[in-house]
Amino acid sequence: MLNTLIVGASGYTGAELAAYLQRHPDVHLSSLMVSSQSSDAGKCFSALYPQYKGVLDFPLQPLTDVFEAARDIDVVFLATAHEVSHDIAPIFLEAGCIVFDLSGAYRVQDTQFYEKYYGFEHKNSAWLEQAVYGLAEWQAEKIKQARLVAVPGCYPTVSQLSLKPLLEKNLLDTDYWPVINAVSGVSGAGRKASMTNSFCEVSLQAYGIFNHRHQPEIATHLGTEVIFTPHLGHFARGILATITCKLKSGVTEEHVRDAYLQAYHDKPLVRLYHKGVPALKAVVGLPFCDIGFAIQGQYLVIVGAEDNLLKGAAAQAVQCMNIRFGYGETQALL
Repeated sequence: MLNTLIVGASGYTGAELAAYLQRHPDVHLSSLMVSSQSSDAGKCFSALYPQYKGVLDFPLQPLTDVFEAARDIDVVFLATAHEVSHDIAPIFLEAGCIVFDLSGAYRVQDTQFYEKYYGFEHKNSAWLEQAVYGLAEWQAEKIKQARLVAVPGCYPTVSQLSLKPLLEKNLLDTDYWPVINAVSGVSGAGRKASMTNSFCEVSLQAYGIFNHRHQPEIATHLGTEVIFTPHLGHFARGILATITCKLKSGVTEEHVRDAYLQAYHDKPLVRLYHKGVPALKAVVGLPFCDIGFAIQGQYLVIVGAEDNLLKGAAAQAVQCMNIRFGYGETQALL
């Protein structure tokens, strides 16, 4: 039985993590914690999320001493801000915990990346080098040995799962950069109130054009450049990514279909569409990434869909934990 701690449990992703871990047969959810400065410190988790009343009536404890919090803990999930994860992950690791970090603090093994795209100096290069990127379907063997798993963000997950099988089989003409247009629900911006993510203020808008931090993350792990444009949509949760690519001469629909089948035939949380393409309603509230495509001539349009809080965050983190400790990959997720 794994003694498990969630830090950042009051946010949307933390809440989804808590629900999964509470019903995991091999996990003892020891504590839910928040920043010592959080206005949620001391509140009952089920008061914030009343759907868990009688199920998760945990107090949200303030994190004041990381070493003390790590006592008797096997696994820590960090649903915290990037700078917070940067600072506290090494302390939990030095205390012997296995850490699954859902922030961006350890996703790209280049300290200059953090100064340019995250606005802080990365001072933990040794742990950055040891971190395993937690794209579960593609990194399972490395995850099995990892002490620090950097769980990918929601946009990078759907983008990479959609493109990676085709790049691995060398089917794309990468002189023409894949163009990723992805729309996320407002929950992707977090629970903290802001005019920019207020449901009454959001319509449909592009943001971070040519400078979003997920573009270099996606490009780094795919090994090819992409054009990535995120959008904020007027819905609560989910991501729909529409990706346009050019196929190499002679590549057929059968080649594309075979590439996806070879990559994902034994991956339970990726669902392939043999006809048509997915819609958000197929994945919201579920831990899947759904992928479909259409071809015209040498041009390919891929549509990927996922719940940004689940396969794009909490479900993938638990999936990585299951892989790391040898449990069934979908344990507690389905």
